[in-house]
Amino acid sequence: MSEKYPGKELYPHLLSPIRIGGLRLKNRIIAAPTSPSMITTEGHMTPEMTAYLEEKAKGGCAVVTYGEAIPHSATGKSHNKQLQLDSFGVRQGLTECTRRIHNAGAFANIQLSHGGMYGGLASVGGDVGKTSIAYGPSEIDMPAGHVSEMPKELIYEIIESYRKAAKLCKDVGYDMVQVHAAHGWLFSQFLSPYFNRRTDEFGGSLENRARFLLLVLDAVRSAVGPIFPIEIRLNGDDMTDIGIGLPEYIEVAKMVNDKVDMFNISCGNHEDPAMFCRTHPNSFFPRGVNVYLAAEIKKHVTKPVACVGSLNDPAQMEEIIASGQADLVEIGRGLVADPYIAKKAMEGRADDINPCLRCYECFGATGQLEMIKCTVNPLQGQQLQARDEEIPAPEKVKKILVAGGGPAGMEAAITAAKRGHDVTLVEKSDKLGGNLHPAGAAWFKEDIKKLCCVLQKRVAAAGVKVILNTEVTPEYVKEFAPDALFVAIGSNELRPPIKGMDGDNVIMAIDAELHPEKLGERVAIMGGGLVGAEAACSFASEGKKVSIIEMKDDVALEVNSFYRGGLMPHVQESAELYVKTKVKEITPEGVLVENAEKGEFLVEADTVVCALGFRAPFAAVDALCDMCEDSFVIGDCGGVGQIYHAMNAGYYAARAI
Repeated sequence: MSEKYPGKELYPHLLSPIRIGGLRLKNRIIAAPTSPSMITTEGHMTPEMTAYLEEKAKGGCAVVTYGEAIPHSATGKSHNKQLQLDSFGVRQGLTECTRRIHNAGAFANIQLSHGGMYGGLASVGGDVGKTSIAYGPSEIDMPAGHVSEMPKELIYEIIESYRKAAKLCKDVGYDMVQVHAAHGWLFSQFLSPYFNRRTDEFGGSLENRARFLLLVLDAVRSAVGPIFPIEIRLNGDDMTDIGIGLPEYIEVAKMVNDKVDMFNISCGNHEDPAMFCRTHPNSFFPRGVNVYLAAEIKKHVTKPVACVGSLNDPAQMEEIIASGQADLVEIGRGLVADPYIAKKAMEGRADDINPCLRCYECFGATGQLEMIKCTVNPLQGQQLQARDEEIPAPEKVKKILVAGGGPAGMEAAITAAKRGHDVTLVEKSDKLGGNLHPAGAAWFKEDIKKLCCVLQKRVAAAGVKVILNTEVTPEYVKEFAPDALFVAIGSNELRPPIKGMDGDNVIMAIDAELHPEKLGERVAIMGGGLVGAEAACSFASEGKKVSIIEMKDDVALEVNSFYRGGLMPHVQESAELYVKTKVKEITPEGVLVENAEKGEFLVEADTVVCALGFRAPFAAVDALCDMCEDSFVIGDCGGVGQIYHAMNAGYYAARAI
């Protein structure tokens, strides 16, 4: 086994080189096209975006791809902020980006995309800067507005824009380009017989519906030359009744085989909420759920084929390539969670990879914040700062006490210990992890269990002293006499003064998630936030008849729209929902409730689960902080939040000490 790169023995196929056109890739791992909103309003690359892409190259990927650059911005912008290749002044930022990627050891790739009708309609990506006319294959009325048939003159103008964009990309240093022909954008629309009802040479037969795409590929080839790699992102199945399926995509793949150097096979439609969570698989799907599409396309083409589908485990990726299902893997969100997947695979450190939780916080941040963030990666979106500001070595080694072993406490302990401090982590229960344990209890939350394991291993590897089954009290802090104290004692479940709350049929949400065997056959969940909604899915999978009682207009309203879109179909299948409904009393027969529609009525249940939220124990926090002059409050005890807030607070607080 290689002493330097033991992973080459573990993953010989994944880490072997492959030739794509004129390029020799050092391994089979490609950073899939992603396009967070770190772009100027003029459509130019920013230093923050460059640093984001550069880190993936540092992490060992063979190729790093920027996603959805627009060749024809007058008609093709599908998102509010996108890289516009026809914008004056765009070259400088692109050149800086390719240089950074090259200097970090990877090839630079860029995806050329056009939103089709969504250049003029509001889309999942936004509604700013839309054209006054939405152009699609044919005239049609969509829920977001009217679509006009794209004139032939505009078709040929867009073809020429792809040629110019490809030449520009080659000129500024990109090593390959990808033509986006999937996910419901321009070429998907033309391939669909539902959207494409034209009677000219661009409509009718599959060959005619593919003509636009074929002409674009020819134009791109004319611009970049014979050995410059062209990748195509193609669906294997639109998975909707308004698209086309695998048999048709096999034929399209055959048509373009001689025009491209590589296939990237995806699926679904970005603008269909039911399909978004399949195009970007959520935690209800197994990892690699879309690989079979690449495997089938591969049987019918001669060029290398890459697969996608929430991949992040080197062992699984090795099996995919070794078994011949695909030649390469492309990773999107997995590299947001951990840009160093390839490097860690090479070094035989797969057990130290941050698991992507498939929570879509990265997607949500692009709209909410116009940048990117990650639940499990505190550096995500802040690479520029991290690159230019090394973590300072501490002026002196400090004796640090961390009270609480949840995600905030573990992350703080790991970070402080790595910086050289003497760290003791004290946890009142018998294991580290805190609320990661109930949060990861459901069958579809395996990723959170993995996160807990990774953090536990890092605590041990960092040399943190761990004391379990011990509660940190003010007296404990006084006796320990730390130089610095991190208070990470978590939050307490709310037990509102509802009549009947102390009944034998009532169980708190955490206890119910950890011990579902305590539940009766009929379960009523008080509270329809994320905890209650996910608990309903978990309990229903174990055969329980579940109801959710929620005062708000709907359940899981605090969750980002991308995760909620995939969650809600499962919630609706799993539970009877009583929204805009107030709990009045808990009885031995269930929960007495009231709403405007039905008045007062009983939700029958054998077990009532209280999932009405959490509250930070401010008094306990203050008592601990009063015992140490240098104290930091992190995690839920400072304000109830998400795993992201806990990990982020723990990391940056420990950097500062």
